[in-house]
Amino acid sequence: MSYQVLARKWRPRSFREMVGQTHVLKALINALDSQRLHHAYLFTGTRGVGKTTIARIIAKCLNCETGISSTPCGTCSVCREIDEGRFVDLIEVDAASRTKVEDTRELLDNVQYSPSRGRFKVYLIDEVHMLSTSSFNALLKTLEEPPPHVKFLLATTDPQKLPVTVLSRCLQFSLKNMPPERVVEHLTHVLTAENVPFEDDALWLLGRAADGSMRDAMSLTDQAIAFGEGKVLAADVRAMLGTLDHGQVYGVLHALIEGDARALIEAVRHLAEQGPDWNGVLSEMLNVLHRVAIAQALPDAVDNGQGDRERVLQLAQALPAEDVQFYYQMGLIGRRDLPLAPDPRGGFEMVLLRMLAFRPAGADDAPKVTLKPLGISQATADSQSNPVAGAAVVAPAVVAPAAPVVTAPAPEPVVVADEPVAALAPIEPVAPTIAAEPEPEPEPEPEPEPEPEPEPEPAAPIAVAEPVDVPWDNAPVAAAITETSAMAEVASAPVVPVAAAPAPAPAPAPAAVTAPVATTAEPQVIAVPVDDEEPPPGDYDYVEVDNGALDYDFDLPSEAEAEVEPEPLPAVAPATGLAAEWLALFPLLGLGGMTGSIAANCTLIEANGEDWLLHLDPAHSALFNPTQQRRLNDALNQQQGRSIKLRIELRKPEQETPAQAAARKRAERQRSAEASIHADPLVQQMIQQFAAKVRDDSIEPLDTAS
Repeated sequence: MSYQVLARKWRPRSFREMVGQTHVLKALINALDSQRLHHAYLFTGTRGVGKTTIARIIAKCLNCETGISSTPCGTCSVCREIDEGRFVDLIEVDAASRTKVEDTRELLDNVQYSPSRGRFKVYLIDEVHMLSTSSFNALLKTLEEPPPHVKFLLATTDPQKLPVTVLSRCLQFSLKNMPPERVVEHLTHVLTAENVPFEDDALWLLGRAADGSMRDAMSLTDQAIAFGEGKVLAADVRAMLGTLDHGQVYGVLHALIEGDARALIEAVRHLAEQGPDWNGVLSEMLNVLHRVAIAQALPDAVDNGQGDRERVLQLAQALPAEDVQFYYQMGLIGRRDLPLAPDPRGGFEMVLLRMLAFRPAGADDAPKVTLKPLGISQATADSQSNPVAGAAVVAPAVVAPAAPVVTAPAPEPVVVADEPVAALAPIEPVAPTIAAEPEPEPEPEPEPEPEPEPEPEPAAPIAVAEPVDVPWDNAPVAAAITETSAMAEVASAPVVPVAAAPAPAPAPAPAAVTAPVATTAEPQVIAVPVDDEEPPPGDYDYVEVDNGALDYDFDLPSEAEAEVEPEPLPAVAPATGLAAEWLALFPLLGLGGMTGSIAANCTLIEANGEDWLLHLDPAHSALFNPTQQRRLNDALNQQQGRSIKLRIELRKPEQETPAQAAARKRAERQRSAEASIHADPLVQQMIQQFAAKVRDDSIEPLDTAS
């Protein structure tokens, strides 16, 4: 007698021999025992989960000579013929080879005839989704109202391809994939009955390789028996399947834990000698990390299917939980990027080196693994050891070794006498700072004599002779003052020591800017270094205006300004004289950004030869600082072709500024557009006949170039 493969020899012949699918068997058994039989059943699921087997058992239950029940005898002639595949009233159809409508019609021509031997004529149509649309249409009527002696059993692996009309006429049962535990349990039973020696590790390898299919597991077991000369051993199964030895995976993980790059590369070299699938190696690592994560969450839930439960528990104790999650995520991303690598082994090595180089940040209570100094730098997120990252942390107090510095008005607190609270000042992100204790306040003197101011350097600074009327006169002092040998004493006002912000470099030509001090009513002149790299002011609520956002010619609307910038308030009076000249001059300067926004909200007050005076709207004072003043001065010098000494005072302009003129032009165009729409005859007709309404907010004027 010829050999019969395990998948056919151990095919279940009754419901009690079925493995898994309890949710399907319970419904079928109850229906058979209570005689509540449907005329059409549809079984769906992947390959090898029992669709055809269940259909044959149902045919046996319906036609057994002992009667209709969920437990056929298995010994009568009908049961034996069904098991042997020669029962005349069980018509098995392979829909994949009989897809034409003519085949379906030929099949249905015999439906009307009574069964030859059994109680029911059973039509078992396998892979029913392969039928054509015409075949389904021909089957619909018979499938809905078949003769009493006909039962339809349909099986498919792709139910999405079935028409809804077919699905609605059947009872649908979805069969689940077989988990590895269920497969190993069944293989243990089969091999024990077959007297075949086996190892548990080998069965777990077969169970995972079956990928949910019991038939695939049985076929792989047949192959393993032949490969191992009558034995199912783990080493033979691993060699047959081409899977990786878990011992090498653990070697790689231990090298990662120890931070040993040399051992890691050596482990990869040993792996390369076997010519493995590097994607599969990453998959095995992910499987181990998954089990380690389970062991950390619930140690009792770790199975010993591969004989490595103790190793998994040891790894769970040695690896921090965040490292496990980090390695797992890095492995997933590495599997995705592995096909993009020039060489699979190189891509696998880069994934491991990435795991080795980076560490999760934050966990103070987790054990830290120090990377061995083998030429690989460890990237961390620890700001204390990284000067670049640490520079972003605000220092308590900073002393600048350069010229005296005064910062723009800022909302930070000020250090006053007997209150040693350091003011938070913005610092350069890449330059390390020098922290110093705040200087104690000197003893107050009755009448401190002011020292003479130092003579200005040859490069003439921008002098502001008159005090600036700033809106924060009553606010706390926001300027940071550093006392050095080069700084002049403030006349007629007591000195208030505050924490100073760091200066990147001493400026060659300090500019004199008039700034108020809260402790005195008179302004004081403080030297300010002019630096192109001066950081912008603090967190002020301002909108940065680019070069294209301002309406320089006052004819074209600016959508960016209309959407982002607040609309300027109308001027008290139209621009005349010097203010009108500033309106014409502003577009020629070509300014943008904060400097352009400052210039757009200024008006020209005086132009006495080389001395010019501008008034800036205090509402935009947050944008103003010495750097912006210098840039505006440079733009004027370049446009006029001469050297101009510019002064800017924070006062409400009494005449129209360029920003207000642009807003007025836009408003005029908007009113003209709305009036044009309202006056249109067609619009008026629609309003009268259909009670239509015009939404003014949806009207936009056309952009016309002047």
